[in-house]
Amino acid sequence: MTKTLTLAMLTAFAMASPAFAADAPATNAQNDKMTACNAKATGMKGDERKAFMSNCLSAKPEPAKPENKMAMCNKKTAGLDKDARAKAQSECMKGPA
Repeated sequence: MTKTLTLAMLTAFAMASPAFAADAPATNAQNDKMTACNAKATGMKGDERKAFMSNCLSAKPEPAKPENKMAMCNKKTAGLDKDARAKAQSECMKGPA
């Protein structure tokens, strides 16, 4: 009887595990953020540390800066010969971003 009960419990646990695994990436991201904030808070104590950690953990990541138009056109025309590149650069710079 105990073997059957143990087997049933193990089966139930194994079937529930994938549901918990779905939260793992979010948990890892939060753990990484906590580690980074902790490293930055070295030397702080008390209320100062508490306020810093609260602010650090609630901060949104900065969005990636968009590439400027010249750099984008340079990448698009890389590998072209001199005349073709000059023409393509001109067209690229005139067009929408």
